[in-house]
Amino acid sequence: MTTKVSQLFLCIFLITLAFPPPSHARPSKPKAENPTFFDFIKHLEGCHKGQTVKGLKQLKTYLEAFGYLNYSPDQAHANDDNFDDALEAAVKTYQLNYHLKTTGILDAQTVSKMTAPRCGVPDIVNGTNWMRAGKKKPNHTHNTLHTVSHFSFFPGNLKWPPTKYQLTYGFPPGTNSDAMSAVARAFNTWASETQFIFSESPNFESADLKIGFYRGNHGDGAPFYGANGVLAHAFAPTNGRFHYNADHSFSVDPVAGSFHLETVALHEIGHLLGLGHSEVQEAIMFPSIPDATTKGLNVDDIQGIKTLYGLEA
Repeated sequence: MTTKVSQLFLCIFLITLAFPPPSHARPSKPKAENPTFFDFIKHLEGCHKGQTVKGLKQLKTYLEAFGYLNYSPDQAHANDDNFDDALEAAVKTYQLNYHLKTTGILDAQTVSKMTAPRCGVPDIVNGTNWMRAGKKKPNHTHNTLHTVSHFSFFPGNLKWPPTKYQLTYGFPPGTNSDAMSAVARAFNTWASETQFIFSESPNFESADLKIGFYRGNHGDGAPFYGANGVLAHAFAPTNGRFHYNADHSFSVDPVAGSFHLETVALHEIGHLLGLGHSEVQEAIMFPSIPDATTKGLNVDDIQGIKTLYGLEA
């Protein structure tokens, strides 16, 4: 059961492209521009209900991937470029989650948010809206999302048992040492706010937490598809896998056109420990991160991890 639930919360976003070969990558050189698959949304600015515009079918795929749409196979407009009622409702929910005007129109602010590179974990899973989860009360009798404040947890409050508060992490042979140091700093930051003790293992295969840079189909059931806007993905406890998308550009320092290794690691480690996404933009668990940007833990992140593990806030 845990494995199935964990897989539901993989940070993934699927599009139908050819598989590049897998790779243990090094931090890549920054690019002057960092176009992504999400950039197709820019051409849809101004679209609204009642229109038929090329690219709206692709937008429906985007919104389905992040949980905002759930068409049945035979439902009208599921596979066309029609801006129907369901799409308008999905756009309004997205706007609500990201603190935008809930017009249902693809205005400039909405398009800007949608095209931002992000973690691929869905905002809404099985009808449960992660981003609005702080408005709900915990439910301890059903397998639904348990929430407090603005942060959120995985269904069933997936977390590491007390016997596993000392966790090892490892990297595949050949991983760049600067990248390893950046991830180690992120682990140290989480350790300073929790009961966890993290230590690097020289044996990648036996480590509790496995971190690497990958391209294409890399064996976890969640292939990367180029620089498509998804920066990384991770599994909920106690799976322990965290993968960077090596087709994006990453750097140790904040550089234009590149993404900050340590900041991305802080976010994904949050998922490894059991945190979902937060609607607080300043929180490390907010879904998206611009290039050349650094972030640390926010009070919302700290409250979330302490609540999940029953620590004194």
